[in-house]
Amino acid sequence: MAVRESIHGQWSTRWAFILAATGSAVGLGNIWKFPYITGENGGGAFVLVYLLCIAVIGIPIMMAEVMLGRRGRQSPINTMETLSIEAGHSTHWKYLGWMGVIGGFLILSYYSVIAGWALAYIRESVSGVFVNSTPDGVKGVFGDLVSKPWKLIGWHTLFMVMTMVVVARGVQGGLEKAVRFLMPALFVILLILVGYASETEYFHKGLEFLFKPDFHALFHVKDANGVEHRSWNAVLTAMGHAFFTLSLGMGAIMVYGSYLPSNTSIMQTSFIIAIADTLVALLAGMAIFPIVFANNLEPGSGPGLIFQTLPLAFGRMDGGILFATLFFILLTFAAWSSSISLIEPAVAWLVENAGMSRIIASVVMGGACWAVGLLTVFSFNIWQDVHLLSGIKIFKDATIFDLLDYLTANIMLPLGGLLIAIFAVWVMSREASMEELDLGNGILYKSWRLLVRYITPVAVIIVFMNVTGVFNWLSSIAWLQALFGGQV
Repeated sequence: MAVRESIHGQWSTRWAFILAATGSAVGLGNIWKFPYITGENGGGAFVLVYLLCIAVIGIPIMMAEVMLGRRGRQSPINTMETLSIEAGHSTHWKYLGWMGVIGGFLILSYYSVIAGWALAYIRESVSGVFVNSTPDGVKGVFGDLVSKPWKLIGWHTLFMVMTMVVVARGVQGGLEKAVRFLMPALFVILLILVGYASETEYFHKGLEFLFKPDFHALFHVKDANGVEHRSWNAVLTAMGHAFFTLSLGMGAIMVYGSYLPSNTSIMQTSFIIAIADTLVALLAGMAIFPIVFANNLEPGSGPGLIFQTLPLAFGRMDGGILFATLFFILLTFAAWSSSISLIEPAVAWLVENAGMSRIIASVVMGGACWAVGLLTVFSFNIWQDVHLLSGIKIFKDATIFDLLDYLTANIMLPLGGLLIAIFAVWVMSREASMEELDLGNGILYKSWRLLVRYITPVAVIIVFMNVTGVFNWLSSIAWLQALFGGQV
């Protein structure tokens, strides 16, 4: 096969790609979501299952997505069309690329609003508003932010501008320069926060919670009446988070793979990215849980852990202004490194197909994404009582933001990951994947092919069934309740 070249350029080194892909993977999910779902699902046992799922689901699909990107050397839409023609199959596979590009666009539309909260909290932290604050005071700060549309629009606009300035500058001049600064800075700030936590008397308790397995807590939950039931929900949550945390199925890793030099090992870089992404999540837990325990807070307090629980803790501790500011800078950097990867596939497509310069394409897509983001802004205030699909039980109280989040995270991403796995081993020829992965025909290639061909798709289907509520429906069937001890 003639070697294809990307018109957008390529990463200058393997480490540039690793930093960029790690930046795409490391986001709010690692620092915001991972600590609270670990807290909700029993700590160390959940972490073990999560790590196993990273190995079985995350890394194999990441290898497949990078492989497709490098093979096609174009935006995900054009890559899938080119590779389907090469494989002698229908060009309808290009719609897999479209789904990823649209998914990333929609995610960024609301991701930018949430990242704007982090920007706003940097200012609040510097001003010392959380010092000696009460729970009602912290709740009031958050409520004041989300209840005022113009405040949210301002922070949303600032974050979107930050994102588009980077993307407009190109692969090496923008994306690469940004991640070369953002990722080391992110790790340094995380290590400072972990260093502070290690000096507290609750550091050991935080480590114990994070790394000591409690399998009883993993497999049992209490219902509203306090009655304990056996449940696999925590395992399914770990599987889902392992998939989503690596930015799979949204075109970001595919387009970053299209800029990867041909002599770079896809397997080695995928392992390094997965390890770095997991390390950030674990370091975040090591920094957060000792602070939570030191202030008698609840580790499983849900999504409010970052924006309503931790500010209360920062307000009570020595040096709270400094550490609160560092924490929300960390959160902003993590969101920023992810946001540039979310919009890159759409910008690349416009450059390839509409003849636009990169700057114009960035402005067009950034402006469109900003406009769609207003739906999320208004979901927290003037449209908070708008429930478009209230006739459907699971969407009874869902806002527009909830619907966007559900559509992308629960449907588009797992479906995209499943189709990537199917294309990589059932459509793409064995010879083509062997050539691109450069693993020979030994145990490594055969293991990858076995995982992606059979095991990973089954795991992704299970995740898909869980997040779309199929298991909730099944659990209402009496004989299944009896078989699985009350819950499926």
